[in-house]
Amino acid sequence: MIGCARGAAAGAADGSGTAAAAGAAARFPVAERFASVNGEGLAAGRPAAFIRFAGCNLHCAYCDTAWANEPDAPVEVLSAEDLLQWVRSTGVSAVTLTGGEPLLQPHLGDLVRLLLAQGDPWPLRVEIETNGSCDLAPLAALREQAAAGGLPGSLHFTVDWKMPAAGAEASGAMLEGNYGLLDSRDAVKFVVGCPDDVALAGRCADGAGLWDRCSVLLSPVWGSIQPAQLVQAMGDCGLHRARLQLQLHKIIWPGEAKGV
Repeated sequence: MIGCARGAAAGAADGSGTAAAAGAAARFPVAERFASVNGEGLAAGRPAAFIRFAGCNLHCAYCDTAWANEPDAPVEVLSAEDLLQWVRSTGVSAVTLTGGEPLLQPHLGDLVRLLLAQGDPWPLRVEIETNGSCDLAPLAALREQAAAGGLPGSLHFTVDWKMPAAGAEASGAMLEGNYGLLDSRDAVKFVVGCPDDVALAGRCADGAGLWDRCSVLLSPVWGSIQPAQLVQAMGDCGLHRARLQLQLHKIIWPGEAKGV
């Protein structure tokens, strides 16, 4: 299992003076930022500000943002305050933090806390899309601290569970303890490439007790399995509580790899 800089993330989330001082000086490598519509997750179809961090610890076979994971990927180096001000300038009320892998950012907690603290002109819905291999515990703790402290924003997790279609490295890297940290605010996403993946996704969801914990999303590997085939497999496997998830941005802007 992969820890993904757990200590650094925990330090950013624990609220200590040292962590706060470090966070104030932190800079984030941002591969792109744009306002669009959420293409997937529980807020699919909702306008959002996207912040895509550079770098990932996995190399999924179907990755459609591999360009952002290259060591020489062009980035803007921005502070948490820079990112907050940009989000506010977009006028939207939802923020999606993605990658790459956002949990690789050691001061992600400082940015999340800053976003959650905003109530003017409206609270922000903050979503973190993570690949499932990095420890989510520090951010889950931050979420509870933020709620207990009365911060107006809400924090949501979309956590991947990699199927064989992602490749052996990725599918073997899942940190299964993450799934016990989720609740009705969150989703687990299975990207499937064939009917066997669908059956395996069902067994994983059963074993982890996901059905009564969070939403379970099934999304097709684009070009490997047709949506109709996926729906048929969901029925054949009895996955009547799962949700089909199509990537809206690929339907609305076919062939576009950036800014959508």
